[in-house]
Amino acid sequence: MISHLTGTVIAENERFLTLDVHGVGYKVFTTAETMRRAARTKEASFWTHLAVRENALDLYGFLEQDEMDFFELLITVSGIGPKTALGIMNAAPVETILSAIQLGDSTGLTKTSGIGTKNAQKMILELKGKIDGFSFTTEEKSSEETDALDALQALGYTLRESREALKKISGKATSPSEKVREALKILGK
Repeated sequence: MISHLTGTVIAENERFLTLDVHGVGYKVFTTAETMRRAARTKEASFWTHLAVRENALDLYGFLEQDEMDFFELLITVSGIGPKTALGIMNAAPVETILSAIQLGDSTGLTKTSGIGTKNAQKMILELKGKIDGFSFTTEEKSSEETDALDALQALGYTLRESREALKKISGKATSPSEKVREALKILGK
């Protein structure tokens, strides 16, 4: 099992990057945010999860061990495989997903993570007791994120466009109105 790699990012794709570790190139599937952060440094270290299937060995990498732990927790949910889990993590910050699970907010979870109602309810049911070791934000942040998404959609933006814009401003704005204002600046470009 490969659990950690340190090397140089030599190529990027929209879904994965190639990490050169002493002359061996590893194809590492990761989130867009992780790719952005790894691209800024010459050398990167990844905590990895090796998914073994009948016809493939897929390597998933994360800069933080907590992210990898959360990824591994997500794939324990029946019906959620590694690619779906990565898609969920790509759609919203981990803190937002954890908060929605803890609060039992399936509507907020479907809006922020891009999964359907059935999978959102399944995630809440199967993970609610297992996420105690993870830090998550308060109900306020989750509801603010949902309010900002609703406002952007009311202005005519798609759920995907709204989510992408809000991901780019994470940490910059605090209230829903500030989040919407910052997101509109990004969407207007």
